[in-house]
Amino acid sequence: MSFNLKDKLALVTGASSGIGQFLSGALARAGAAVVLCARRGSRVAEEAHRLCNQGAVAKGIAMDVADTDSINAAFDQVCKEFGRYPDILVNCAGVALLKPFLEQTPEDLDSVIGVNLRGAFLVGQRAAAEMVKQGGGSIINVASTAGLRPGGFLSSYGASKAGLIHLSKVMAYELARNNVRVNVLCPGNIETDMHREFEEAGFAEALVKRIPQRRFGKSQDLVGATLLMASDAGSYMTGSVVVIDGGQIVNSI
Repeated sequence: MSFNLKDKLALVTGASSGIGQFLSGALARAGAAVVLCARRGSRVAEEAHRLCNQGAVAKGIAMDVADTDSINAAFDQVCKEFGRYPDILVNCAGVALLKPFLEQTPEDLDSVIGVNLRGAFLVGQRAAAEMVKQGGGSIINVASTAGLRPGGFLSSYGASKAGLIHLSKVMAYELARNNVRVNVLCPGNIETDMHREFEEAGFAEALVKRIPQRRFGKSQDLVGATLLMASDAGSYMTGSVVVIDGGQIVNSI
């Protein structure tokens, strides 16, 4: 089995920064043509241009995962540009909110659930429909260990990621006979711009002490699992939840 993604077309949401941006580059280096999507179209266009200068095939397309019209327009543009729809989807668009439960507003909840769960549902639904027609594909939903274990001040965020994990398992069950695989990548504390909010809140020292490896992860730590789930090397893998957290979940048992 091969981790090579030559002749594959991947679409990554949340690709303007952080994990989504990094994984876009990793997929490109593995041989895939990559469509980078985010609300900030100029940012993904710049990143796609950078990847193209390195010899990759990449395109940046604006997409708001909370807007079905924007999702459909982006998929239509992908088909126009490449003559087909993605073989691989990495649902990485996400927002974090670090706020006490009693202080969270309905607007806070709508914002977090709207992107992290509803957005992944809508993009995944459109991608899966096209994958079924094309004969198969791989969907990787990026959740979080916050969806597996409770964390203070993360009520809406944790709920959104727990919902995404459950959604992914249902998708995997329903789509398996159509040769569409659905798996979950569950990062722990990964050093990104989003993670800085935890550091600025003064939680970093306490958090790292709970991680057996005694360090925060880096985006590079997620590449191996992503390529496994995206490629033929993971062809018998669907409905799996892959935790990349330096052992933090084990330490909380």
